[in-house]
Amino acid sequence: MRDLLHAAFDGLSDNLKATVDTVSVLSLVGALVQILPAIASLLTVIWTALRIYETTTVQRWLHGPDAAASDDVAGEGRHDP
Repeated sequence: MRDLLHAAFDGLSDNLKATVDTVSVLSLVGALVQILPAIASLLTVIWTALRIYETTTVQRWLHGPDAAASDDVAGEGRHDP
């Protein structure tokens, strides 16, 4: 079987091999393009959750009123002169 495959591929021209390689790469890109929106959406949800978690309000809910004030977790209470 292996010798048969080698014989089949050795008989192909370099132009045909390059064409098949190009089609393969385009298929890969097409698959990734359909996956990328889902990945981007997931990363957006994670980023937004982290940003919400950083807020003073959420930190007060989780750690009490003193934690958010003393840590200034989100930097919302900081006033630089």
